[in-house]
Amino acid sequence: MMTTAASPQTCEVKTTCPYCGVGCGVNARVSDNRLIAVSGDKSHPANLGRLCVKGSALHETTGLEGRLLQPQIKGQPASWEQAINKVAQGFKEIIAEHGPDAVALYLSGQILTEDYYVANKLMKGFIGSANVDTNSRLCMSSAVAAHKRAFGADLVPGCYEDLELADLLLLVGSNTAWAHPVVYQRIVAAKKARPEMKIVVIDPRQTATCDIADLHLPLKPGSDGYLFTGLLSYLADNSALDAAFIDNHTEGFDNALLAANQLTGSVAESARLCGLNEAELGLLYDWFSRTEKVVTLFSQGINQSSSGVDKGNAIINCHLASGKIGKPGAAPFSITGQPNAMGGREVGGLANQLAAHMDFSDPANIALVESFWEAPQIARKEGLKAVDMFQAVHDGRIKAIWIIGTNPVVSMPDADFVREALQRCELVVVSDCMEKTDTTACADVLLPATGWAEKDGTVTNSERVISRQKGFLTPAGNSRHDWQIITAVARAMGFETGFRFSSPGEIFTEHAALSGFHNNGKRCFDISGLSALSEREYDQLKPVRWPCVKGKQHNPVRLFSDGQFNTPSGRARMLPIMPAAPLNQTSPDYPLILNTGRIRDQWHTMTRTGKASRLLNHIDQPFVELSTADAETYAIIENDLVEIASTQGRCVVRAKIAPGQPAGSLFMPIHWNAQFASQARVDSLFASIKDPISGQPEAKHCPVTIRKLNTLWQGVLISDKELTDLPCEYWCKVPLEKGFRYELAGLTLPQNWPSWLENQLEIGTDRIELNSSNNYRLACFNAQQPQLLFFASSDQISKQALPNSAWLSKQFAQTTSTAAQRMSLLAGKPVDNSDDGGAIICSCFEVGEKQIRQAISQGATSTDALAARLKCGSNCGSCLPEIRALLS
Repeated sequence: MMTTAASPQTCEVKTTCPYCGVGCGVNARVSDNRLIAVSGDKSHPANLGRLCVKGSALHETTGLEGRLLQPQIKGQPASWEQAINKVAQGFKEIIAEHGPDAVALYLSGQILTEDYYVANKLMKGFIGSANVDTNSRLCMSSAVAAHKRAFGADLVPGCYEDLELADLLLLVGSNTAWAHPVVYQRIVAAKKARPEMKIVVIDPRQTATCDIADLHLPLKPGSDGYLFTGLLSYLADNSALDAAFIDNHTEGFDNALLAANQLTGSVAESARLCGLNEAELGLLYDWFSRTEKVVTLFSQGINQSSSGVDKGNAIINCHLASGKIGKPGAAPFSITGQPNAMGGREVGGLANQLAAHMDFSDPANIALVESFWEAPQIARKEGLKAVDMFQAVHDGRIKAIWIIGTNPVVSMPDADFVREALQRCELVVVSDCMEKTDTTACADVLLPATGWAEKDGTVTNSERVISRQKGFLTPAGNSRHDWQIITAVARAMGFETGFRFSSPGEIFTEHAALSGFHNNGKRCFDISGLSALSEREYDQLKPVRWPCVKGKQHNPVRLFSDGQFNTPSGRARMLPIMPAAPLNQTSPDYPLILNTGRIRDQWHTMTRTGKASRLLNHIDQPFVELSTADAETYAIIENDLVEIASTQGRCVVRAKIAPGQPAGSLFMPIHWNAQFASQARVDSLFASIKDPISGQPEAKHCPVTIRKLNTLWQGVLISDKELTDLPCEYWCKVPLEKGFRYELAGLTLPQNWPSWLENQLEIGTDRIELNSSNNYRLACFNAQQPQLLFFASSDQISKQALPNSAWLSKQFAQTTSTAAQRMSLLAGKPVDNSDDGGAIICSCFEVGEKQIRQAISQGATSTDALAARLKCGSNCGSCLPEIRALLS
């Protein structure tokens, strides 16, 4: 591992971004053990030099603020020896009394392949239980199961180049523009170069991705399966099948078509079931049938469903039936959500996998892995998948759980139940780089893990490219790498011989050797060509796509180009799919459907991106999107405080009225947690409904109700100290360059504002304030620096009566030396009455809506002209859909 701790010289290290599954290469500029800047790696095949706004802000998230720096036992500092022994002894005692299935590991698609490998080896090979699952269960396991059913193994056939070569691109259940921005920009560039390329977005919502769509099909939530079984029927009825491919390379076609015809034998019936216009659906079917190069890119809108596996297979069926697979520009393409979800799948990180794309279904697989690992007590059956795992924790069957690199108290469905399960559990161990998360609050033992800039290993992205993630900063505090922590616990449990690793390179080469062990072409996942890497070769490993087979000079860019699949017959399996509506339907009490997803500038539960104030400029508060029609029905206006309730729980967020949101359907982002908002954990609303095959939870279809909360006051509080548990119905936190801003609202009006404030924090004597019947304002200072700003209003138009939060936030970091400057802060506006730039549209260059509108009025009437004048849209391009909307 490379570090620069002892050298003040500036150097550049090539590494990989830790966010989405695109797997972008990053040039990290390091000086004196600090990351000072990042840029896209032009030599990396995934991004070719581009970075999204999250990747561009990586250097703003590597500070020590909030880091877990020392082991803790029951909230008290402990040594590593004490912590390791506590975990090892706790696991050993529980196993001795209750058996190996009484313990579990819950992992993350954000840890490295080497971390994943030793964790899986410890549980399945040495403890003897397959109770090791991962948060990838929540995002990609339905695609995994669909791949295995169709292809015989978890194989993604295509690559990013196919997205650019396709003549027809279907984006299904994916807001690619916000969730995978760099891939989206590659698609935008391809469309610009070839305007005849057709792009279809299949999504209930009109999202930013629709900006480049030739056709948007706003189908009924959960009805994707009907659309694709209908497509299969259409292909058969319109002479668009590839009969030779079906006969020579598939099995099961007749049954698949028979099932498709039962419910969706006509375009009219498919359109009815999907809630679509028949002519528009027919247009899609016609384009698909007449186009050779078609890619169907699908993501969480397909996977996070009670029938996600069937939906995936319905898509794959259409590509197999028309021979649109294994060719340049033609593939069904599942794009992963996390940076190493694919790597975790390769090593066996899911409870129903064994290792190296082998599972428990064949006893020969178990014997092979047992032999390779020299495993003393290998697991011989599948373990519990995520939802069932936390159910077992709750009812006491699992008595110890070790959670590594993830935050299930926010991200799991029925999140309050998960929190209660952990609070009941005999031993909860959490490894994380951050000290305060919803999940670490439940831990008996906290183990400080290294962060992205310190970790060293590999990740695999959505197109099967293995990349090095290089550590270039000294591990913070007493933190250790996850693989080091896991191997230390393994040795303390008595498993010395299987865990004598001294570097991630040693782990990787063992993993690579296992992939080729008695393989002989039986398993497509084979990276045995990398099994003899020296430490130097591992350190210098360039991005490489698997398979990478020992002794072979050339490895395929795309899979199945020879028509051979990983099934016993060598043929792809077509499945008879009978689409089903989501299990959880609306009722008079819960008449609306809630959908969830990501927003542009945040990542998962905000533990890292939430540290960068710039990434909260675009959207700084939790919200729910609703249609104009529903806003009228429920008497809700923009920015109203609303309650969203289901049978599981409730959230309190701001209302955002979106013309592209269909009536009867709501949308909430997944990111906010108890550290950033009072009550905005959207997964606390979802029941633990899951796909019966994959075990992946439903996260796109939750019956809810909405009501406006009649707030009596709203406020803004900016403090140089972090605050918790503010006594009001709603608060959310926004970290600033200096201090923290809190947006507040309450249902009861405090009798005395100064007393209310003094109960929350210490207020200095150097202050100015304004107190009227409806408004209260306070500014406190310490040696010419603002220490506290507070604005509260009980006007009927209270939100409008408050000053601009963004302007106040910037001023909070400035020295305030004159009386005029102080009064300006109290007034909440500049001394010269100059206007602010408006709501931030371009986070990369902090360009606001008002600035863009002004530039448009002055003649900058194209995205290129605006980029030349303001720079907006010239970096990652994520803001271009919003800029184009302003232009139009």
